[in-house]
Amino acid sequence: MAFSIVHGDIVTMDTDAIVNAANSQLLAGSGVCGAIFRAAGERAGELQAECLAKAPCPTGQSVLTDSYGLKAKYIIHTVGPVWQGGTQGEKDLLYSCYRTALDLAADAQCKSIAFPLISAGIFGYPKEEALAVARQAVTDFLAQGDMDVRLVLYP
Repeated sequence: MAFSIVHGDIVTMDTDAIVNAANSQLLAGSGVCGAIFRAAGERAGELQAECLAKAPCPTGQSVLTDSYGLKAKYIIHTVGPVWQGGTQGEKDLLYSCYRTALDLAADAQCKSIAFPLISAGIFGYPKEEALAVARQAVTDFLAQGDMDVRLVLYP
């Protein structure tokens, strides 16, 4: 399938899975994470309970939960690295975020997935560098797997 970059709101994406840029405790936060929990509405407490049962999640890793009423079937929570100048293994950890999320989606039989630009918000990863890592991870996955992958940039 394909890799595309789109502008929009990740919580409204018509994909089998959406990816949440999470913190290691998988607690409701701000940014993409906050938008996902707000979109779960009355079921946000259930989402938080499942997240807490699967926490902590190490940096560079991902966990899958139910979507609790969102359009997608699943939410894949991944913990991106905090930018520390690029000398602390951030690139490998960020790459791992994409790959572990894609692997979980494939294991769950997903045909499509939507990602935010992981770590490029409050975690401070330079956007152009984060985009390059995302492209490489998705390209490497698509060389062996088959999935519609969208990178969703908030307008």
